[in-house]
Amino acid sequence: MINESPVPFFPENRPLILEDKPLLDSLFASLQPRISEMTFAGLYLFRNAHGYRLTQLGDSLVVLGRGYDGAEYFMPPLSGGVSASLARLFAAGLQLYGADELFVSRYLLSMNLQLKEDRDSFDYLYLRKDLAELPGNRYHKKNNRINYFTKRYSFTVEVYQEGHLSACLALLAEWQRVRGEGGSRSLTLESEATAEALRLASLLGIEGVVVHAGGRVVAFALGEQLNDETSVCHFEKADPFIEGASQLVDREFNRLHFTGCTWVNREQDLGESGLRSAKLSYHPIELVKKYRASMVFD
Repeated sequence: MINESPVPFFPENRPLILEDKPLLDSLFASLQPRISEMTFAGLYLFRNAHGYRLTQLGDSLVVLGRGYDGAEYFMPPLSGGVSASLARLFAAGLQLYGADELFVSRYLLSMNLQLKEDRDSFDYLYLRKDLAELPGNRYHKKNNRINYFTKRYSFTVEVYQEGHLSACLALLAEWQRVRGEGGSRSLTLESEATAEALRLASLLGIEGVVVHAGGRVVAFALGEQLNDETSVCHFEKADPFIEGASQLVDREFNRLHFTGCTWVNREQDLGESGLRSAKLSYHPIELVKKYRASMVFD
């Protein structure tokens, strides 16, 4: 892919496009990020949900975005003179989102800023091997649910390929119908991102697994490599009426993919109590903190 759309200088900006992948892949490979959003696919698939755009300050490339509440922000600069870029962006009245603890200590503590932990956005980090094997008593309930499923269904687990697309989209539509009765905008946007991930998986470098049972897809999971030691699971969907399907697909994703990784990042809970309980029940070894920061004006 050749990118013929140069990035304009701040305050001008342009939307994130597919042709930006080689550039961002190279930057992320150098940065080795721990934050789940920091992959090209993670940004591209949510470009509509968060209005992701690119701008340049000197030799710094910066991603601009907005929250589900519509509030504008910028993410940590990806290259160049980070300190100078931060000073200009804060002076323009913009808020920073997605700074991890290392970025805070390196760049933000010396500035006159209001720093705030964003608990709803903390990423959940696990030992990949634990989720692939579910060892010991602390995973007893997970194994019980998987056993419940395997005793009742004749099933297969397959690596996701283009031929699974229509069946996975059908499951996604059913999942959205059941989960989306409240009309949540964030859920609709997530479903759109999931559908695009299924369609563009090979192009974006996304890998996944699919569980078949009863002649249809009952669960799938999709993810990619976040850094040299960590994978990230971006999407996991299972038939909400089939007990054990969710636990099985999560185990198989971690068993079959990214086996060279020590860790797996399962992203944030967005403050949803049920999702928070589910993520905590898998015993994370760390919550990867994310911070928001804004300038304090006298």
